[in-house]
Amino acid sequence: MLSSPRRLLVLDDDPTGSQCVHDVPVAFEQDPEILAHALQESGSTCFTLTNTRALDEDDAVALNRSTLAHFLDTLDTDDDAPLHVVSRSDSTLRGHVIAEPQALADVLSDHGVQVDAFLFCPAMIEAGRYTEGNVHYAVVDGTPRRVEDTDFARDATFGYSHSELAEFLAEKSGGAIEASDVLSLSLEDIRTGGTSRVEEILSGASNRAWVVVNATEYSDMEVVADAVTRLEARGHRFVTRCGPSFVRPLAGQSGPRILDPADIRLSPDRRKHGLVVVGSHVGLTTQQLDEVQRRGQLTEIELDVEKLLDPEQRDEHLSQTVRAVHDGLESNDVAVYTSRTLVRTDDPAESLDIARSISEAVVEVVRRSRDALPAWVVAKGGITSHEVAHRGLGIRLAQVTGQFFPGQISMFRPEDAPDTVRECPYVVFPGNVGTREALADVVERLQNAAG
Repeated sequence: MLSSPRRLLVLDDDPTGSQCVHDVPVAFEQDPEILAHALQESGSTCFTLTNTRALDEDDAVALNRSTLAHFLDTLDTDDDAPLHVVSRSDSTLRGHVIAEPQALADVLSDHGVQVDAFLFCPAMIEAGRYTEGNVHYAVVDGTPRRVEDTDFARDATFGYSHSELAEFLAEKSGGAIEASDVLSLSLEDIRTGGTSRVEEILSGASNRAWVVVNATEYSDMEVVADAVTRLEARGHRFVTRCGPSFVRPLAGQSGPRILDPADIRLSPDRRKHGLVVVGSHVGLTTQQLDEVQRRGQLTEIELDVEKLLDPEQRDEHLSQTVRAVHDGLESNDVAVYTSRTLVRTDDPAESLDIARSISEAVVEVVRRSRDALPAWVVAKGGITSHEVAHRGLGIRLAQVTGQFFPGQISMFRPEDAPDTVRECPYVVFPGNVGTREALADVVERLQNAAG
């Protein structure tokens, strides 16, 4: 794979998107000085967590525009290494697929950079999500299925009806993109024609054309990344919309880093026990916590939703929970989770307020438990992992050390963070990910590192 001087800025619309790379910084906020410092050297990569999948389209566009514009105004380098901007998103096609890359291209245009094409590569190989014949597939219960035939396509916010990606782009753009205008890098182009054929196709793309990247394995994406490197050296410019996998070859990495015991370094100044934070205690997560208990001991502390929503009980309940965390960590690993009480309301705005109130409570418990100095922290859930890291632990910038399993469950090393957090490994564990044993395996490896 060709080395590239490109700077790779990845705007990630969900906190778990760096699960296929290692040794790259992840910014939990959009401070342009943090991003500019992280990308000061040519050949560098940096993620910034925008969490825009949780925003409506107008707010998502505004955040993308402001993040990139402020970064470009701050970046000051003497070299001419190209900037490649990635809009990293879901591998099952959910999110603001059209609007976010277009917003980024608009900002680049405002700064004198004209985007030739959008590269569309939603693959996540480790999760069984790939594109062949321009059709995107997801492996469900061991069987490949067109994504239009999966629950992902029925998402309440980002639903769709096409798996053929040219048709999908036409659908999501409301007809602004004609399916017949979408270019394609087929597996034959990539595997038979190689880098030169891919380069030939991409060199003909202009005026922000959309290009579907077919890929069923990493070697397909590596060929495309090499062609992009050659074209960028000749002045071509691209914006990428992709799942987690394509970031790896664009960042110049050719394989995963699966964590071994030497990678899990724990500070002797911290406690021997760690903290698991769960945004909700349902389904697979319940089974995973049960497996941790089956293998050993885990002090479980429940945040009672009804008490959290009662102004007269909330403060005392939070204080009791924080004390329980501090006491529990003296002798055991601790899991904090919200109760499974379902609070019903017919008002969507009220439901959102309830969800925010519960999330705030989880964050406050973590924030007030920093000085307990847990040996490590595992956050279970995508949104939970972002909120716990940024607002609970106060992490502004962290380094992705690697993953516990291929493409799954990253460990971060906090860098820009409070003194009570900087030596604390932070594990991002997506909600509906892993086997029943996965959480217990992660906790066991962290326990072994703690001695």
